[in-house]
Amino acid sequence: MTITQPVETLTDNELIARVLAGEKRLYEQLMRRHNTSLFRLGMSFLNNDMDVEDVMQITYINAYQHLDKFRQEAAFGTWLKRILINECHQHLKKGNRMPSEDISAVTERQDKTKATPVDTVINKELGKVLEQALLSIPEKYRSVFVLREIEQLNVAETSKVLEISRVNVKVRQIRAKIMLREHISNFYKNDVVFPFHLIRCDRIVYGVLDKLEIK
Repeated sequence: MTITQPVETLTDNELIARVLAGEKRLYEQLMRRHNTSLFRLGMSFLNNDMDVEDVMQITYINAYQHLDKFRQEAAFGTWLKRILINECHQHLKKGNRMPSEDISAVTERQDKTKATPVDTVINKELGKVLEQALLSIPEKYRSVFVLREIEQLNVAETSKVLEISRVNVKVRQIRAKIMLREHISNFYKNDVVFPFHLIRCDRIVYGVLDKLEIK
């Protein structure tokens, strides 16, 4: 009797092979597996959740259409992140704006509505406070911090995703930490920064499957 291996236990490369072999619906598993990390990375560039959702869908569609060109020289997640970053830059260019302009606007809003440390603790909004702190620093430092400290990518992986040297990764990571307030950087956790909920996951996955006409 043949025992079918649960798709959840398959590696990314095994899933990709089966998708290319005709099991197109398995692409859903790949998307769900990488949704959270792509969303966090996208937010570090665009600071708008709906824009990030749009860019994520474009990223997944592009990746699917070029899946046969993925050579497995890097992890599939790394490949996806590089596509996402390129799409984020394209999105910003189309809007004729740079990340720093968004950050300035966010910082200005923060100055007007800044909560006291007591309010922050009482309201248990450490995750939100960290988001705001991250958005107040330049994008090139913020993206490194998100990948290294939140996504837990190593220096080599981060270097490949951002296409910068390993030395630059280390320098930017250190500078990001310096720029963040000490009492905030001690509290960051994966599940409270740029949260990615199931309803958003479903919306992106089903949107991509519909556009790719995968039933």
